[in-house]
Amino acid sequence: MIALLLGCAAFCSTMIGGSLALQMRDKLHIILGFSAGAVVAVAFFDLMPEALELGGKTHELSTVVAFTALGFLLYLVLDRLILLHSHASESDEKEPVESRGHVRAGSLSIHSFLDGIGIGLAFQVSAAVGAVVAAAVLAHDFSDGINTVNVVVRHGGERKKALRWLLVDAIAPVVGVIVTLFFAVSQESLGLLLAMFAGFFLYIGASDLIPESHHQHPKFLTTAMTVVGMAVLYIAIHFAG
Repeated sequence: MIALLLGCAAFCSTMIGGSLALQMRDKLHIILGFSAGAVVAVAFFDLMPEALELGGKTHELSTVVAFTALGFLLYLVLDRLILLHSHASESDEKEPVESRGHVRAGSLSIHSFLDGIGIGLAFQVSAAVGAVVAAAVLAHDFSDGINTVNVVVRHGGERKKALRWLLVDAIAPVVGVIVTLFFAVSQESLGLLLAMFAGFFLYIGASDLIPESHHQHPKFLTTAMTVVGMAVLYIAIHFAG
């Protein structure tokens, strides 16, 4: 039940991010910088230690770490090859292509679905792990809401279409949480899955949030907020543990 409520919170986070993107696009780099640090911190300080502790009972530590690399690569393939969700700048696009905006918005929605699955699986480990993962997902989904609106509008889509995709992206994590209510996995398997999700989060932070927060805003404050984001999550994880 808690996981489902947090899935609903992710819905709200996505909607808020998208709504703000339509109103104050030039001042969101600070929030995105903080979100980037938070997501990377969860991978390093929470998911990886939990994965090593659970998976290390029955698997070699190198195997657990390999699953983190596998998660990173799987997200890379999903992001760049299958769904064609790139981070090309507007200067590289001579004409806005509306269909490309829809494809990228769809890819972000699938990312959000995976976020929901991550919340559900984390709560199968413990409430503390689930809460920390949920905090990172909320930060990520906030930026997903921003990015969903931006990619649709930037490629020639109307405001109404951007809002439709925003709704799809917001519902996706709720569906992901619901899916995990119908199955459970062993602690050994959870360890490997958490390692894989650590790879997901590392990719999201390093390849998506950090560049997005720094894009057209290469300021010290943006970088400082990323460091603050990592520090805040480190402290939160420390006390939660």
